[in-house]
Amino acid sequence: MTDAAARKPNLGRFGSFGRGVTPQQAKEIEALGYGAVWVGGSPPAELEWVEPILEQTTTLQVATGIVNIWTAPAKPVAESFHRIDKAYPGRFLLGIGVGHPEAHGEYQKPYDALVRYLDQLDEFGVPAERRVVAALGPRVLGLSEQRSAGAHPYLTTPEHTARARELIGPSAFLAPEHKVVLTTDAEEARAVGRKALDIYFNLANYRNNWKRLGFTDDDIARPGSDRLVDALVAYGTPDAIAVRLGEHLDAGADHVAVQVLTRPDKLVPALADLSGALGLNPA
Repeated sequence: MTDAAARKPNLGRFGSFGRGVTPQQAKEIEALGYGAVWVGGSPPAELEWVEPILEQTTTLQVATGIVNIWTAPAKPVAESFHRIDKAYPGRFLLGIGVGHPEAHGEYQKPYDALVRYLDQLDEFGVPAERRVVAALGPRVLGLSEQRSAGAHPYLTTPEHTARARELIGPSAFLAPEHKVVLTTDAEEARAVGRKALDIYFNLANYRNNWKRLGFTDDDIARPGSDRLVDALVAYGTPDAIAVRLGEHLDAGADHVAVQVLTRPDKLVPALADLSGALGLNPA
């Protein structure tokens, strides 16, 4: 993959990140001008929910954020990829990652396990340019550049995006996730943000990454300092949120996966409120 343009997936500047998006919601998200929907969690290897979304849309990309290598074996994941790609060529991006040692008892030597999984995806014919790797630290970021289209960092900041871009170079795809609360009330936004962040304070991958970014032990102790929450959760007017998300693009991101922290039935209206400030072109 020496040609940068051919290597990078085209997901537009902004996509929506969430869990359980319905085909109808995906259709509405596409109409707002977002280029992708990222489906979070650790979906089963069969990925049966992907085709209904693609069937209801025309250009929208669907990406996993992420398939967990401990719970979804490579062979059935590859079979799912080929099934989807045959029906909807070039519209599915396979995001994979190692998860967390706290969540999986069999978690051993995650870097080596990830390399083996990528080897298996190669063996089963999944193109490197149609997969991305969840990456935070330098070693896995480097691997994402070498063995996939690029990196999908989660729960990071524009400062991390700048460091990641410097490490992986200009040709690799870089698509960070960033959380959003549509309110101008700082205390309300922080309360919503802390609720969403709570499960991550026990996960070493995130704690270590935050410390690499300069946050202190006090900052990353549950429930998280205002400084940490404000860095990870954008809030304010749509224009203010757009400025914050745009800092990722300025730092070298190709695409930002926007996770709006709201009820499922409020997702599309919230994305609609943001779309104009983000400069999207509705259908």
